[in-house]
Amino acid sequence: MTSLNGVVAKEKLQPILNYLVLFSSGSTLICCALPSLFVLLGAGAAFASFLEVFPFMITISEYKVAIFVTAFVMLVLSGFLQWYARDESCPVDKNLAEACARTKRWSWYVYVFSWVCFVAGISVTYVLPRFL
Repeated sequence: MTSLNGVVAKEKLQPILNYLVLFSSGSTLICCALPSLFVLLGAGAAFASFLEVFPFMITISEYKVAIFVTAFVMLVLSGFLQWYARDESCPVDKNLAEACARTKRWSWYVYVFSWVCFVAGISVTYVLPRFL
């Protein structure tokens, strides 16, 4: 029975972790990539007016290293869970099997999109300014 409870707990944890990963990697775009992109495109004045409306962006940007490290750790952890659960079978019941397959598919899409957000954030914040 313990293994069944472990599988149920893992099935519940995976979607939650994937959305947390998406949130954390998306936050790298908001805190760090967006301001850098505005400045790189020469839209500093537009970004200044943006900060008038959303002044908390300055505070969030002060913690960009911690945000990127947290997002990276969560992406690696989620990737490990994706890899670990890749061969787990879905229930025999047709409706549950379809839901399980759909959840696995969407979980993978969310994971890949999270990496795209993270790489875009790293690129615009740290890599692109070195070349321009």
